Amino acid sequence: MYTNAQIHNNPLLDAVIVGSGFSGLCIAIKMQQAGLKYVVLEQAETIGGTWRDNTYPGAACDVPSNLYCFSFAPNPAWSRTYPQQAEIQKYMNDCADRFAIRTNIQFGKQVSSARFDAVRKVWRIETNNGAEVFEARSLVMGVGGLSRPQMPKIDGIKSFKGELFHTARWRHDISLEGKRVGIIGTGASAIQIVPEIAGKVRQLNIFQRTPPWLIFKPDFAIPAWRRALRAKFPILQKLNRAYTYAWHESWAIAFTRFPGMLKIVQLLAKGFMSLNIRDKALQEKLKPDYVIGCKRVLLSNNYLSSLKKPNVNLITENIECITPGGIKTRDGREYELDIIIASTGFLAAEAGSPFPVYGLDDKELNAHWKNGPSAYLGTCVSGFPNFFIMTGPNTALGHNSMIYMIESQASYVMSALQLIHQSPQLAFDIPQKMQDSYNEALQKRLAKTVWNTGGCSSWYLASNGLNTTLWPDFTFLYRHKTRRFDVEHYQRLV
Repeated sequence: MYTNAQIHNNPLLDAVIVGSGFSGLCIAIKMQQAGLKYVVLEQAETIGGTWRDNTYPGAACDVPSNLYCFSFAPNPAWSRTYPQQAEIQKYMNDCADRFAIRTNIQFGKQVSSARFDAVRKVWRIETNNGAEVFEARSLVMGVGGLSRPQMPKIDGIKSFKGELFHTARWRHDISLEGKRVGIIGTGASAIQIVPEIAGKVRQLNIFQRTPPWLIFKPDFAIPAWRRALRAKFPILQKLNRAYTYAWHESWAIAFTRFPGMLKIVQLLAKGFMSLNIRDKALQEKLKPDYVIGCKRVLLSNNYLSSLKKPNVNLITENIECITPGGIKTRDGREYELDIIIASTGFLAAEAGSPFPVYGLDDKELNAHWKNGPSAYLGTCVSGFPNFFIMTGPNTALGHNSMIYMIESQASYVMSALQLIHQSPQLAFDIPQKMQDSYNEALQKRLAKTVWNTGGCSSWYLASNGLNTTLWPDFTFLYRHKTRRFDVEHYQRLV
């Protein structure tokens, strides 16, 4: 039961936004511009989401700078063609100040639970185990799909006597200098970390389960004259953004319609590897046995060359267990280590909510999603009125910028929030039949994509085999579907 003391300082809001990553910032900016009442609840002490948490050496984005920013807030000052972590976080902070939303962000507020009051048509959001309660007509989840690190499920992991941490929880207080380091995984984070630490550590053992497809990353410093030109003539940056978007969007043709086209790209990737790696035994270890694009395609110019260093060892034998002194593989060999780094990704396909969310008839979101998450337009869930998920199920991309998807979703959510603001006595719930129909069509589209047919096991797939992560089409089609809140498909709760 909530006391008046807990909520008397918190007036009824149009929306509570949870999280201050790109999604949360985008909705907050749009609400600020529309004059709606909102608050952003952030459990950390600074904004940034993924780009606040991932501070490992070499952390950078694999989407070009001009695409990895809001269309309404271009940044002519990007220093490289692909942005690095610190620069992205700075950009996000600049946006918070530029659009005057920082005063509406409350830091150190960890949401404990959220519950929909069907009588009053209000969401009640409890923070810090009941210390404070916020009430709002709508609840917007902006916690992101890559916010909860996934530690490897390996026997003996708790027995290790050295230091063990996840890439998204990098221990800057621990020096790697002269240490024996093991890194588990060869995904997007690992290929950025390895070149940065290979020259510092005494020995680096890389434990690879599945080799990734790697291609060249056209990452270059942007000269000062070009940055000055873009600042003076914004149209130049807009044209570059349009071209970059179109180029990335064209990959959807192969990924979602004609996966056979990707064999040409595979030849280029194989040539890239052959140029960098001459050792035949090492080449064999690095050859994927699935179609390029089935798992995330990785971009790097220096990962392969790092593997040739005398103190670097790529291990493809499966891990049997972690011992007090290191890692033991199934061939019986034990590798003595001082530090183990888990580059094992995030809870994505089955991430659910980081806190209990109760909708109509006490329906709880994570229990409702026990067989895998699903939503209408990746945004709304039946039984949870006036509840919106940013970057929800099947909105992630394998070919373009998530910022484009976030802005598309934000338009849809804002259209709904303004309607709810005008009709506070109403709440809108998507019927289960409509949600199921949408997702059945979605899964049929996904069945033909490289992500489902490419012969790999990826974090895109839930345990039931369904791809609950990716959008299986052109991003401009998603934008068309989310151009307005299609209220005619919703039930009105009076």
